[in-house]
Amino acid sequence: MKITKFLQTLGISILTILPLSACGNDENEPGNKPVDPDPIVTEFAKGVDMSWLTKMESEGLKFYAPGSSTAGDAMQILRDSKGVNSMRLRVWVNPADKWDNIEDVMVKARRAHALGLKLMIDFHFSDTWADPGHQETPAAWKNLDLAGLQTAVADHVTDMLTKLKNEGITPEWVQIGNEITPGMLHPLGNIDKPENLAKLINAGYDAVKAVNPNIKVIVHLDRGEDAWRYNNVFGKIKNYGAKYDIIGMSLYPENPSSENPSNWKSMTDQCLTNIKTLHKTYGKPIMICEVGMHYSQGAMAKEWLTYLRNESEKLGYVDGIFYWEPQAPAGYNNGYFKGCFINGAPTEALDAFKH
Repeated sequence: MKITKFLQTLGISILTILPLSACGNDENEPGNKPVDPDPIVTEFAKGVDMSWLTKMESEGLKFYAPGSSTAGDAMQILRDSKGVNSMRLRVWVNPADKWDNIEDVMVKARRAHALGLKLMIDFHFSDTWADPGHQETPAAWKNLDLAGLQTAVADHVTDMLTKLKNEGITPEWVQIGNEITPGMLHPLGNIDKPENLAKLINAGYDAVKAVNPNIKVIVHLDRGEDAWRYNNVFGKIKNYGAKYDIIGMSLYPENPSSENPSNWKSMTDQCLTNIKTLHKTYGKPIMICEVGMHYSQGAMAKEWLTYLRNESEKLGYVDGIFYWEPQAPAGYNNGYFKGCFINGAPTEALDAFKH
């Protein structure tokens, strides 16, 4: 029986009870804590970024389920053996080779979708890596003014998401920029020009929502343990009306080649404190978009990720965790050591996602 019909049988009008539910609850009144804009409880994202996968497969790399000698699909292996439920894929505008362009992303997105994985699309807005040390404007966009860059951002986002939509694929999340601590699309989108940066973020945000208003937009920074950089960026772009749904973080508790990441507990606690402060200040949920630990430290990585996951889920406003390129062999791409596969098979690191 519907609630309105039930109330009518009791002689009660729903209009008479609605004010009662609003009275006495001043949580949303001005001056009180921000309301979580993402109140719907969804499944915690136990995710991985496997953007290198098609390139690795073209190079002949093989992947195996734990204890198996039969090669298989790395995405399915992590879904079935580790409980992975989400996939993150980066997009470059016009890379020097085909990897990570829109067409390559479509190949991986189809595979992830067929496996029932939720999807995050990570727009770098560059022809190559975008991160705190590199936020280079794509070559084809170099001579554009701010208005032109806004249009280029919107068109690029629309192109990617429309191609996905036409195949029945809807991302759960979209990143507008990757680790944009120094801003993005330099020099015009530098963090020292926060009004410009906010306009570029909003161009992407509006394009996402025009394709599907239910897709959640993430603004992502590096070093989740460093509160200063989050307050600097989010404070500045707030002043110019930047629109986003989720604050994204990276967390890497050691140097790239370190085999003894003994600082993981203290760094993670700093990150958790930062998460609490950011949620209280900006009223946004948090997504941990990138994590990683040295490939040789499977047991330690499992302990760390289990702690991070448990403490994050307790908070109730952390939407998930994504491990960056777990399938990468040691030293891949001139020095990446933070994968968690050895001899083509996953270590125990991602057992933290199994339950």
